[in-house]
Amino acid sequence: MERLQKILANAGVASRRKCEELISAGKVAVNGEVVTELGAKSDPDVDVITVSGRPIKKEKKIYIMFNKPKGVITSVSDPQGRSVVTDYLKDIKERLYPVGRLDYDSEGLLLLTNDGELAHKLTHPRHHVPKTYHVTVERVPHGKDLERLQRGIKLEDGMTAPADVEYHDIDPDGKFATISITIREGRNRQVRRMFDAIHHPVTRLKRISFGGLFLNNLQRGKHRKLSEEELAKLQEAAEAAEPTEE
Repeated sequence: MERLQKILANAGVASRRKCEELISAGKVAVNGEVVTELGAKSDPDVDVITVSGRPIKKEKKIYIMFNKPKGVITSVSDPQGRSVVTDYLKDIKERLYPVGRLDYDSEGLLLLTNDGELAHKLTHPRHHVPKTYHVTVERVPHGKDLERLQRGIKLEDGMTAPADVEYHDIDPDGKFATISITIREGRNRQVRRMFDAIHHPVTRLKRISFGGLFLNNLQRGKHRKLSEEELAKLQEAAEAAEPTEE
C-alpha cells in the first residue's frame, strides 16, 4: 500500500504537489469512490484509480537531460504562448515534467522525467542535492565577498547554507568575472539574489551540474536520455538525506 499522491506521481500524472491538489479537489477516485484525504493509501496493482474519470496508466519511466536555452519557460505550457521546455522534446511520447526550475533568463542543465517520486526527492529541501552554476557577474568580486557566499549570506528570506565558490574566469580589464558556485538549496532566484547581495549583478547564469551529473558538451536546445550509470548516481543523490514521510 502506498500513499495515493505517490502512486499518481509515479504514474506520471503530475508532480506530487499537483497530485495532492487533484486529490483535495475531489478529482481522484479509487474503485469508483472519490478520495479527498491526502493520507489515503492504495494498491496500484489491485485498485482501479482514476483522475477526472480516466484510469491512470503505468508509463515507462524516462529520464532526460536538457540544455535549456535562455528565454525558455521551465514549464509544460504557458498561457502567454511563450516557448516552454517541452517544445524542444516533441520526439518524446511520454509526458515529462521538469525537475525543479531554471529561470526564464537562465540556461543550462535541466532534468525532466515522469518519475514523480524521484523528482520529489531531488527537489525536497531535506536532500541537499548539489547544483553547480557558472555565473558571470559585473566587475570582479573581491575574495572576501566570495568568502561571504561560502559561509552563507543573509537574504530577505534568511541565511543561505554554505556554498562552494571559486573563480572560473576573470576579465583582464576587470569588467566581469565568471564564478563557479555550488549550492544545495532551491530558493527562488537564489543565486542571482546571492550575487546581488554582494553588489555584483548577474549577467549570465548557466547550470552545468545537478546531482552529480554534468552538462558537458550537450548543445544548447538539445536533449538526451540518461545512462543507467547517470540514473544510479542521481538516485544516490536523491537518497542522501531521506526525509521522514509526513
